[in-house]
Amino acid sequence: MSPRTGLAALLPLLVLVAAGCGDGSRQEGPDPAPDPGATVAALDCAEPPAPPAEVAAFGQDDLPDPWSGADQVDATIRTTCGDVVVELAAAQAPQTVASFTFLAKQGWWEGSPCHRLTTSGIFVLQCDDPTGTGRGTPGYGYGIENAPADVTYPAGTLAMARTQDPQSNGGQFFVVWEDSQLPTQGGGYSIFGRVTEGLDVVRAIAAQGVEGGATDAAPAQPVSILEVEVEVDEGR
Repeated sequence: MSPRTGLAALLPLLVLVAAGCGDGSRQEGPDPAPDPGATVAALDCAEPPAPPAEVAAFGQDDLPDPWSGADQVDATIRTTCGDVVVELAAAQAPQTVASFTFLAKQGWWEGSPCHRLTTSGIFVLQCDDPTGTGRGTPGYGYGIENAPADVTYPAGTLAMARTQDPQSNGGQFFVVWEDSQLPTQGGGYSIFGRVTEGLDVVRAIAAQGVEGGATDAAPAQPVSILEVEVEVDEGR
């Protein structure tokens, strides 16, 4: 199927995932609609770097063991438009947080463009495919964890993208920038953190709209991830 056909076909499930996880479908995300009362930052974006010429390839054996312990885990997602700081839900999504930490330490997302913004119905910015195609995968997959039962994904939610295969969680994720209702078909989407700083940056990117005036495509304001830093505070 073509990229746009695959995207449209998977939208009802909010399927966000990469090729190599089974069917080559693009990762999907919700469309954003700004809240008049929401804080929006003034954008000061640098020119995005070229996507990496080579992308590290891992295998299923490289999937780390689920996170253990009660440590507080935070991450800073540094982008060309500013930093987004997140608190990771290690207790609720141990496999996802372990994988996220592993990929961050490997530098897997460095130079990755945010390839999808949605601005109608559901409201997400989807990032973290080094290939920039929406089909990239680290080479391993794992199941859904910590999906909400009530289909509500509040603004600031950090969740994994996937295909229709519930075992296709891998490296792509999305930030919900306005409250969104996502169907539970297929098991929902793994919530593994929440934004504590920088949601205004994501909303400012969303406020620029979608490329070509669409409601579901690349953001009109190009943005890429420069690096992801993870910090573990054992004292919390």
